[in-house]
Amino acid sequence: MYNLARSFFFRVDPETSHGMALSALEALHRVGGVARLFGQPVDDPVELMGLQFANRVGLAAGLDKNADHIDALGALGFGFIEVGTVTPKPQQGNPKPRLFRLAKHGAIINRFGFNNKGLEHLIQQVKQRHYRGVVGINIGKNLTTTVEHALDDYLVCLEAVHPHADYIAVNVSSPNTPGLRSLQFGEQLDALLGPIRERASELNAISGRSVPLLIKIAPDMSADEVALMAASIERNALDGVIATNTTISREAVQGDPQAEETGGLSGKPVFESSNVIIRQLREHLPSLPIIGVGGIDSAAAAQAKISAGADLVQLYSGLIYQGPKLVGECARALKR
Repeated sequence: MYNLARSFFFRVDPETSHGMALSALEALHRVGGVARLFGQPVDDPVELMGLQFANRVGLAAGLDKNADHIDALGALGFGFIEVGTVTPKPQQGNPKPRLFRLAKHGAIINRFGFNNKGLEHLIQQVKQRHYRGVVGINIGKNLTTTVEHALDDYLVCLEAVHPHADYIAVNVSSPNTPGLRSLQFGEQLDALLGPIRERASELNAISGRSVPLLIKIAPDMSADEVALMAASIERNALDGVIATNTTISREAVQGDPQAEETGGLSGKPVFESSNVIIRQLREHLPSLPIIGVGGIDSAAAAQAKISAGADLVQLYSGLIYQGPKLVGECARALKR
């Protein structure tokens, strides 16, 4: 049935069809049709970072930027959902068109640029959710905030979402906000993570609840850069890492009519490069929780992420191409 729906949605502009698909899912959820169509969630409890995950399969940030669809998406059987990226102030993001399908490669290019309705809207939506699974909130900086003042935006987001998030992910790896990826390296990374870690620890002590702090990183790093990243993660006592975000490489999609569009490439072409980063991280950080994301379009691909060293996985592009059944297929394959 999803193949039929996909043939319709794929005839429409990608960003428009994205909104239409989420609206259709909402309508189906309101009449209790999601579980009937796609089955009951897989029960495979996993404890990690002090959190209880219903199963190992989550939704990656970016699909539900504003937390408008947590309950409907949760009904698909996700063990956890990550919303955002959210910025302190609402912003429109980059001009349209900014989303492109590379169907032959099972891939997507986006250059959204952190389009979102801002902190107040997202927090209100998270507070109203009925979904009882783990909800992570992915935070970033506004386009108009310079890299030199990026820390200010991250701290504003951190303080606002801390009471409402089960975990918080610091996004320094989107290629669609100019200068953002420069924060991933060297002294700039320590200068960002140190104060964020310090304030997060203070908020944990004040609130009496420990909210894990993670970082989301890019796949476009050398082995030496991964080693430096791992050292900074350890030095700043982060609770986990999400590997990886989209890639700026086009090597795997050369010749595709859309390949030259600027933005981050996700889906099947990033599968192996993200696995390489996960393996390298696992060597440097043998006990750190890792959430593996990038190119998971089958149960076998989810298993490969775990074999590479991930503890949990997240879906996004694969969900667009394979449909909601992918959630259950992956969760069953990873059940222990």
